[in-house]
Amino acid sequence: MLAKWDRKPIGELCDFGNGYGFKASDWSERGLPIIRIQNLNGVREFNYFDGPPPREQIVVNPGELLFAWAGVKGVSFGPKIWSGPKGLLNQHIYKITPRKGVDPFWLYSTLRVITSKIEASAHGFKSSLLHVKKADIADQVVPVPTLDEQQAISQTLSTWDRAIEKTVALIAAKERRKAGLMQRLLTGKVRFGEFAGEAWKEVPLGTLFEPVTDTVGDKDIPPYSISAGIGFVSQREKWGKDIAGRQYASYTHLRKGEFAYNKGNSKKYQCGCAYLLRDQDEISVPNVFISFRPKSDKVSADFYEHFFVADYHARELKRYITSGARSDGLLNLNKKDFFKINVPCPSPREQEAIAKVLNAAVAEIDEHRNQLAALKEQKKGLMQQLLTGKVRVKS
Repeated sequence: MLAKWDRKPIGELCDFGNGYGFKASDWSERGLPIIRIQNLNGVREFNYFDGPPPREQIVVNPGELLFAWAGVKGVSFGPKIWSGPKGLLNQHIYKITPRKGVDPFWLYSTLRVITSKIEASAHGFKSSLLHVKKADIADQVVPVPTLDEQQAISQTLSTWDRAIEKTVALIAAKERRKAGLMQRLLTGKVRFGEFAGEAWKEVPLGTLFEPVTDTVGDKDIPPYSISAGIGFVSQREKWGKDIAGRQYASYTHLRKGEFAYNKGNSKKYQCGCAYLLRDQDEISVPNVFISFRPKSDKVSADFYEHFFVADYHARELKRYITSGARSDGLLNLNKKDFFKINVPCPSPREQEAIAKVLNAAVAEIDEHRNQLAALKEQKKGLMQQLLTGKVRVKS
């Protein structure tokens, strides 16, 4: 018969060690890296401290459990297992040291499950940026199995973690392969045999595409924005509400198969980004976007979608952007100049052939992303079952 579980506050299961408030004057170009909240999210850029640690307790080795008690809800706030390198813990992060009889990975998983409860008691500098007191974590009461069952639970959950890690690595490899294909195929460095004798032309964008000028007027069409690296996102999803306001009637009416270019600069697209509308029949977008569509069915929208996603328009746009971003975050780019940029123009058949290969690469990545989402959802459900004792595992 499986042993009955106890219920204990987190504070009885572990010890909390706070980080150190390093100042900019403490930073160096060598020494031990300073582990800040951004580093818990995978950022590999560090400041360093060169000298004896201010406190030995802030030294963190790979595999140790940390808890960011100040951060963005759902992003940087909460528990993390530090993957390395060895470093020194900055402020706003606890080092969590399990006590005797507590499995570290079980404790990490338990903290993940109760993070939403901890967030509910958090104090916010603003709606998304949270911080908590030690008691907000330590006073959380959780069901506690025996050490043997903790370890059995950890082993079960680790199986899902390994599957997730393998899928993440596979997606990264497929992304690198796709980037290589785009670099070779969209520039003409590699040609399909049947088209090898056909020279590519470079032509102004305006010879292939025309502006979309239809406005919403009194129609009821959902307003969307463009997010760099993602594409079209509904305003309600992005900001929690429609922000079009009085400008809505002048929004551009965009239909499936048409493009919109957002001339806001971003880290990924410093010269703005353009996306093809694929998944909706029609949407509305701000009229500060430059919307355009192929002039004929001899222009492959898919081919040019990959061209824009690869950011190959940036080199040409730099010729026409007159200065950096304006106060509203938009680049100084004239609409007429946008249509002057030169773009590659292989034959329609070659455009379609290249697009077919790249579409297949994207579809393969999307399939793996769906698998990853399913694995994460399965693990989430499994954690709820195993860590609450609804489902028991034999040690």
